[in-house]
Amino acid sequence: MYVNGKLTGGTDRLDITNPYSGECVGSICVDHEAEVKEAIASASTYDHGLPPERRRALLAQAADALEKRKTEFASLITAESGNCLKDSWKEVDRAVANLRVAAAEAVQLHGESLRVAIGGTEKIAMTVCEPIGVVCAITPFNRPLNQVVVKLAPALAANNAVIVKPSEQTPLSAFAFAELLIEVGFPPDMISVVVGVPEEIGPHLLTSASVDMVTFTGGIETGERLTRQIGIKKLVLELGGNDPLIVLDDADLDAAAKLGAEGALATAGQSCRGIKRLIVQTSVADLFVEKLIEEVRRKRWGDPFDASTDIGTLINENAAKRVELRCARAIAGGAELRWGGMRRGALFQPTVLDQVSPYAELVANETFGPVAPVIRVSDIEEAIGVANSTRYGLQAGVATRSFDRFMRIATQLRVGGVALMEGPNFDAPQLPFGGVKQSGIGREGIRYAMREMTNVKTVLLPWSNGSSSAQA
Repeated sequence: MYVNGKLTGGTDRLDITNPYSGECVGSICVDHEAEVKEAIASASTYDHGLPPERRRALLAQAADALEKRKTEFASLITAESGNCLKDSWKEVDRAVANLRVAAAEAVQLHGESLRVAIGGTEKIAMTVCEPIGVVCAITPFNRPLNQVVVKLAPALAANNAVIVKPSEQTPLSAFAFAELLIEVGFPPDMISVVVGVPEEIGPHLLTSASVDMVTFTGGIETGERLTRQIGIKKLVLELGGNDPLIVLDDADLDAAAKLGAEGALATAGQSCRGIKRLIVQTSVADLFVEKLIEEVRRKRWGDPFDASTDIGTLINENAAKRVELRCARAIAGGAELRWGGMRRGALFQPTVLDQVSPYAELVANETFGPVAPVIRVSDIEEAIGVANSTRYGLQAGVATRSFDRFMRIATQLRVGGVALMEGPNFDAPQLPFGGVKQSGIGREGIRYAMREMTNVKTVLLPWSNGSSSAQA
């Protein structure tokens, strides 16, 4: 674990291996109940005394430091996760951007004043945003740096102590980033990192009375178990999606095909906001699929450390086998394999499937893999119905030249965000991010996450209109 600015832990070790080569790229101590309690105790000592301007300066320094060490962090991400270097470089850039926005927002977190009447007497009410206390941030294996930053940066900007539990599959980036934060000057008791068997250490983090909030990114099933354990405390859940790109018959098909390929294949398809379904009007589907295949064929898959590689590995071989099985089941159910479909260990070839049933497991559930599945629909109504047919509701994209048609779809989709001529993978630190239905509750995005991580206190005072009776 990383507590009070030091790496400590017991004798149990966990080796982290590269999914492509099988090489051990790092080793960490496995934490148990005692270490978790130590981390909680340390976080509980933080006095929330860091003023806004100091938090702004430290977050800006962290952004500068991370940017200078971009190559180092990108290599670490690729080593532990198998993401290709191209994606890892982008991930570091996104983390830097999140830190810079958090720095700006650290001095903008404030409440409001209201003039109200209570019992016939005028009052002035002020709302104050106070840090919620100790935040437990539980992050997944995909994007092992930025998934940590999008939780840590707003928590620190809002003046909270944070305990991060990264995935035990990709913890190295989290430890390195925590060290960077302490190096630039954050108080040591403000940041802790613990790693261990989730079923063992998770309950201690979730149920501790000293942990005031839990922010979790992961799968629906894990999220459901977490909500049953946590009790009464603040909770934000980001539980993934199977996001659609809807392609209408008036769309720029060249642009739509590029959006489809990029959105479905980035990070080897291991992105909650990546394109999981391409819902295409039948009248243009044949031409669209041909253009999509051309885009996908250009993507190189293989060694993630090769700078020319576009698609690295999945997190492990079992994950690749799961994608392979879901593709096979979709084909058995009537889908047509148009490109790809090969697996080599944890690598899965960029793949295009056409004529996929909207009820196939491949598209009805969140599938983490470099697959572009095309579902054909007759009209806008069917497109909306298919898009809304699953338990997820994260983000969506629509390809059309008609603003009216876009707005008709946008108002009827049950999602947390929708974009015109963008894939559902659109992202910016300034935007709220989160879903509806079983895609989660609460919002990320720096400013919005900071609000989730604060308590609003109301301070009520007599209203002074200048009369002598109101003078102190």
